[in-house]
Amino acid sequence: MSPVSALKAGLKVTIFGLALSGAAMQAASAEEVIVGLVTKTEVNPFFVKMRQAAEEQAKAKNVKLIARAGKFDGDNEGQVAAIEDLISAGAKGILVTPNNSSGMLGIIKKARDAGVLVIALDTATDPADAVDATFATDNFQAGVQQGAYARKAMGDMKAVVAMLDGTPGGTVDTFRHDGYLKGFGIAEGDPSIAGSAITNGAQDKGQVGMENLLSKNGDINAVYTINEPAAAGAFAALKSFGKEDAVMLTSIDGGCAGVRDVKDGKIAATVMQFPYKMAAMGVDAVAEYAASGKKPSGFVDTGSYLITDKPVDGIESKDTAWGLENCWGD
Repeated sequence: MSPVSALKAGLKVTIFGLALSGAAMQAASAEEVIVGLVTKTEVNPFFVKMRQAAEEQAKAKNVKLIARAGKFDGDNEGQVAAIEDLISAGAKGILVTPNNSSGMLGIIKKARDAGVLVIALDTATDPADAVDATFATDNFQAGVQQGAYARKAMGDMKAVVAMLDGTPGGTVDTFRHDGYLKGFGIAEGDPSIAGSAITNGAQDKGQVGMENLLSKNGDINAVYTINEPAAAGAFAALKSFGKEDAVMLTSIDGGCAGVRDVKDGKIAATVMQFPYKMAAMGVDAVAEYAASGKKPSGFVDTGSYLITDKPVDGIESKDTAWGLENCWGD
């Protein structure tokens, strides 16, 4: 009887002097659990931290992490190709921060149809139930926190608002943008909105966008930014126009560089989110799925905090000392 036949018959097989049961042989030869992580880019500190946290948790859970990313913010095709490769590699689960919330539905469905657990991190898909679950900041609420702080900190001052958006087509961009308007107390198309610019979350584009908006309207006194790199670019532009002390500049992210910008007075406030928590929870969920078949579902809010050294009544916040203890990145 061959070793394979013996195993099927429930007998023990002796290999290299060791007597192994069928169950032990299966355990010894079982393939390692592969967890795929596909982020928007490799260089953004937010996704760097996410990858580091996933690597640490994968090691703790004794699973293999394969990390991939788009070449740039908005590289939907690159992310689709990465997921295709992970399916072929036999990934048990894939964690993805989609560049385009509706542009990856086909490849996500292919993965799920193949039995792969798919979890969105940071950025929800559209529709949200295209994935098994989403572990992310409540980005609408984070936007509300940003806008509510800006409006209250400005007091009775008449607002002239500039919107420095991220990348069109992503739920993060939409939720944060809409949340800011809600928190600020205005609606899309309000005459107090002086204009908007697409930054793709990049510092250089944030600076150029802010310069262009200031050139058109020098009365801008409140600036929404999609993230802290865009806010850093906006500050550089404001400084070149001599308006760095006259504008309510706020943001979202919670990276250490951004928190330092708050401490230094470049940004009035930022809303901290927790990429390491998203990644660790995602790896845990895939490991659990591999072990028991149990899947997570729905939206899981990983939390956010407003960070400022200039608190205002009625809005909960943490100071930059706390922020620097809990931030991510360099």
